Amino acid sequence: MVFPDQLVIDDNAQMVTYRKKKLIGYDETTIRFSAIGSVSRSAGLLFCDVTIETSGGVTIIANGFSRSDANAIINLLNR
Repeated sequence: MVFPDQLVIDDNAQMVTYRKKKLIGYDETTIRFSAIGSVSRSAGLLFCDVTIETSGGVTIIANGFSRSDANAIINLLNR
């Protein structure tokens, strides 16, 4: 992957930040833990995608995680 996605989980602020890198810069979306409706994982041959759906109807699909990282993300966000 040239530009892997990033999920930054901040337990203190109770927020998750999604960063989608581009050739120049990146797009960033921040969601409060209380706004997360569901978190799921879909596995491919090499990488997993993590899908976060908010109670407001926004869906974020973060690509390029290992299975262990995807499972750790799901466990952190489902607490």
